[in-house]
Amino acid sequence: MIEFNNVSKVYKEVKALDDVSFTVEPGSVTGFLGPNGAGKSTAMRILTGLSRPTSGSATVLGRPYGQLDRPAYRVGTLLDAGAQHPGRTGREILTLGAIVLGLPRSRVDDILDLVGLTARQGRQTVGGYSLGMRQRLGLGHALLGRPEALVLDEPANGLDPHGIQWMRGLLRDLAGSGCSVLLSSHLLHEVEQVADRIVMIGRGRVLAQGTVGELSGGRGLEQAFLDLTAHSGRSTA
Repeated sequence: MIEFNNVSKVYKEVKALDDVSFTVEPGSVTGFLGPNGAGKSTAMRILTGLSRPTSGSATVLGRPYGQLDRPAYRVGTLLDAGAQHPGRTGREILTLGAIVLGLPRSRVDDILDLVGLTARQGRQTVGGYSLGMRQRLGLGHALLGRPEALVLDEPANGLDPHGIQWMRGLLRDLAGSGCSVLLSSHLLHEVEQVADRIVMIGRGRVLAQGTVGELSGGRGLEQAFLDLTAHSGRSTA
C-alpha cells in the first residue's frame, strides 16, 4: 500500500504540495494525473525519500521509504529515465543493480526479455538509446527485485503506440499479482486506459479522486479534468 497523509511541501514561499492525501491499494493501479508543474514529481520524490515534506507523511508498505528493509528490492522506482549513465551498456546497468540487490546475474536476462530489449540492445551503451529504450531499461531496473510497490513518473514518455500498449499490459499484470502501482502522467488517455483509480492534481492540490466513471460524471474524463483545473486557477497549457 502507498499512502499520502496531508502532505505539504514549501520551497521558500512557493507551496509545491498543499495537504495532499490519497491511497494506492495493493493489487491496483492509481493514475496520478496533472499538467506539468502540478506537483506530481515532488510528491513522488517525497514518497521515495529524496525530499522531505514540510508537513504530513508519505509511506509505502506501511513505513517511510528510508525505514524499509531493503527498500530498493521491495519498491521499484522510475523517476527519471534520463539519469542512467550514458557510457554504460543496458546490461551493465542492470547487472550492477542485480549485484546491489543480491540477485543472480541470470535475473538480467529475465528483465531484458520482460521489457522487450534484445541481447544486442543490452550490449549497446545507453547514450545511444532512444527515449523509449531508456524508459524500458528504467522500468526493467525498477522490476529487478520483484517489488511489492511501483512508483513510476511519466513512464510512457518516448514510447511508441506499441510500447504504450505493452506497458499497460505489464502494469495490469503486476497489479494482478498484488503490486501497488502509482503512475504519474499528464496524458489523460494513457491514465484512463490503465488505472483503477485516478487522483487529479493541480497547483499542488488534489482536485478530485475516484474511478474514471466517478470523475467523469458522464461528461468524459478530459472535460472533467479541464473543468477542475480551470476552477483551480491553472491552465493545462
